[in-house]
Amino acid sequence: MDTMAPASTNTAIASRGQRLVILLLLTTIYALAFIDRQIVNILAEPIKQELGLADWEIGVLAGPAFALFYALGAIPLARLSERLNRVYILSALLAIWSGFTALSGFATSFFHLLLVRIGVGAAESGCVPAAQSLISDSVPREERATALALFSTGLPLGSLLGLAIGGIVAHHFDWRTAFFIVGLPGIILALMLVIFVRDPRQTLNASHTSSVASQQPEVPPLLVVLKILWTTRSFTWMLSGATILSIAGYGHMTFYASFFLRNHASELESLASATNMGGPIAFLGLSLGLAVGLTGAIGTALGGRLGDWRGVKKFRDYMLVPTLATAIGTPITIGALLIPSVPGALGLFAFAALLKSMWIGPVFATFQSLVSSRARATAVSVFLLVMNGVGLGLGPVILGAMSDFLGGFMASGDALRWAMVSTTILIFFAVICFAMAWRTLPDEPVS
Repeated sequence: MDTMAPASTNTAIASRGQRLVILLLLTTIYALAFIDRQIVNILAEPIKQELGLADWEIGVLAGPAFALFYALGAIPLARLSERLNRVYILSALLAIWSGFTALSGFATSFFHLLLVRIGVGAAESGCVPAAQSLISDSVPREERATALALFSTGLPLGSLLGLAIGGIVAHHFDWRTAFFIVGLPGIILALMLVIFVRDPRQTLNASHTSSVASQQPEVPPLLVVLKILWTTRSFTWMLSGATILSIAGYGHMTFYASFFLRNHASELESLASATNMGGPIAFLGLSLGLAVGLTGAIGTALGGRLGDWRGVKKFRDYMLVPTLATAIGTPITIGALLIPSVPGALGLFAFAALLKSMWIGPVFATFQSLVSSRARATAVSVFLLVMNGVGLGLGPVILGAMSDFLGGFMASGDALRWAMVSTTILIFFAVICFAMAWRTLPDEPVS
């Protein structure tokens, strides 16, 4: 355990102004990553119709095509982040995945889209480990869940923007133009990151004499980190719960737009006309983005703040927020899928998104506090490897295949509805996993 001992000596707490700059830029980058992912979902129906794809092929593009290489690249890029300048690594990866997103607009077949989605996934795999490691090294431990939750608001905010931009641009132009528009800003952000952010690890090393710097803890070997993670029961329970949520969540994100377009088409036409949005996809992109994106961002930030409030008093109580919020949010999601009106469904989806996003900050802060600072990027990469490899890799495909199967017995809208209800029921098992993580957490963090 020596290599995993508390590592206060190799953590450089940034000033409040520096922390604000770091959080703002990294959150924006994370949001851009989710714009790149989410835009495929709002454009699923136009892409399907133009390229003649099946639901399972849409599921593959949103899931395994991205998730497989996202998972495979996570640990190698995280190990680089433990050793090299994390700012430079993030900047290079951002430029690469943004370029692949723009290339999606030139695709003329399923195979072409498959290749570019693989490129996006491989490059994005290094984003979260490096970014979360940077944040955890820059803030005091008692603010860690709040900071990581604020960073994680990039997920719902990116989803909001991806849905809104994709829907509006696709309506006024086409789905190809939408990919061009969301891909190009990443180049500018990559330059801004290098200009305005300094890796606190490099700042710390530069401020120490060589004799003191030589005493800084070494990067623990990968096998040592893996052994500690897999023998920490609370970590495996958190990972199991998050993976179950990921299976259902990524599956739903892929087919939200298709669900509304298939089950509420006439009402969407009326609402789009009444609000002068021009068409159902434009209206749906904005309203769905606000429903699950804005409330998801609020829930993510609130969950982190509540986690710090409880966890500072008693470390294991970080896990109370994910347990209770997920338990309440799950039946509300089922109600949203069954209610017969668009406003009612959007309202329930919004409330469920607020609750079901509250797990993110507390969970990431908790398991990052179970390892030393020079192992945090690796811990995040292992977590994401399993959560996204299984959840993002299988969730959309399972839901799409289930919808195709049920489509042989009922209308396509009903088939998709009941496929989504079935995967929602799985989330109750995530509640059990989070409760077990609460029971098995140690009394004190490692770092």
